[in-house]
Amino acid sequence: MQSWAAPRAERPVRATVAVPGSKSLTNRLLLLAAIADGPSRLIAPLRARDTELMATALRGLGVGIDDDGGDWVVTPGSLHAAAIDTGLAGTVMRFVPPLAALADGPVSFDGDEYARERPMATLLDGLRQAGVDIDDGGRGRMPFTVLGRGSVAGGSVHIDASASSQFVSGLLLAAARYDKGVEITHTGDGSVPSLPHIDMTLAVLQAAGVDASCVAPGVWHVAPGPVAAGQHEVEPDLSNAAPFLAAALVTGGAVTVPGWPAATTQAGDALRDLLAAMGADVRLDGGGLTVTGTGTITGLAADLHDVGELTPVLAAAAALADGPSTFTGIGHLRGHETDRLAALCTELTNLGGDVVEHPDGLSITPRELHAGVWRAYADHRMATAGAVIGLAVAGVEVDDIGTTYKTLPDFPGMWSALLAG
Repeated sequence: MQSWAAPRAERPVRATVAVPGSKSLTNRLLLLAAIADGPSRLIAPLRARDTELMATALRGLGVGIDDDGGDWVVTPGSLHAAAIDTGLAGTVMRFVPPLAALADGPVSFDGDEYARERPMATLLDGLRQAGVDIDDGGRGRMPFTVLGRGSVAGGSVHIDASASSQFVSGLLLAAARYDKGVEITHTGDGSVPSLPHIDMTLAVLQAAGVDASCVAPGVWHVAPGPVAAGQHEVEPDLSNAAPFLAAALVTGGAVTVPGWPAATTQAGDALRDLLAAMGADVRLDGGGLTVTGTGTITGLAADLHDVGELTPVLAAAAALADGPSTFTGIGHLRGHETDRLAALCTELTNLGGDVVEHPDGLSITPRELHAGVWRAYADHRMATAGAVIGLAVAGVEVDDIGTTYKTLPDFPGMWSALLAG
């Protein structure tokens, strides 16, 4: 754990911040390239803990992943027995097991201590319905072993994916190599959270020539067939841009993120509307996305069901607003790197905030905040939320800034450069 004194902004920040590639896209493209018909190139992929864990997992299974400058060249290989360390990466623990089912031999999975608490039963149940043998000791969580047989029957799978869209994406990504493909039906009463992430999964599959689609609300289909190799340029991680853009709102400054796509499946694109609703001036042009603070932070009432990953930074900004905020539709955040609703409520309250935790969201009433320790709970988004609070509140100390390496290789350095303009 690396304690870090969050710097207070003495003046409005004015900076251009180039954020690294998307973790969500990098890990989807890595896995898809692992089952392609030939070598693929990932241009400017993210190099951070979650993507390195994915690359290491695939290498362990027999996939070649080589550095070529800033790119990765991925060469499919014969999949074999392996021991996979998932760390705390949801994309690794939920995307790799469906691929491991195609291996010739057992593949064991384990990860960080809290990884053993993250929901996995839905994925394991879906794999069993597709014909995969799994030894999990009846726990429905890690550690477990996928007993690879070299092929998977596939077919119809019915799961309740209310806890995470990653269960659906994981099954879809490897399904073109299953004998019958897969058709997934969501059986839960509510909708699947973070649907843009499933849209992203379908988009990368379709770009590789896979017959993949959402055939009805809550029903997704992938047909068996070839997976085309290719060259894939990784977009900037728009969700990781959140703390930097929020800094413009909080300090009344201006921050530009270059390379912001005009059209994307990334959930972070919702920042454009959300920060505008909180009082920022937002402009997208050829130079990128620019957010300019107006000196006012407006309270926000929003359903964040599809973009829950943005909640920590938005909650930090809301705690500094001029009126109350309510965020709903985010009960599923309890199963992320930590219980993010409980964590945000605890940490904001510990600094003097007024936060009410609901089963499905948070209500935040701004109060004068004071110095104190902000705990990150080994969660990168909690850590960056603490940095945003520190812009306006002197004496905030994030207890573990090193956890940001999960998706940002050098967050402290980027934050210092932001404040230096």
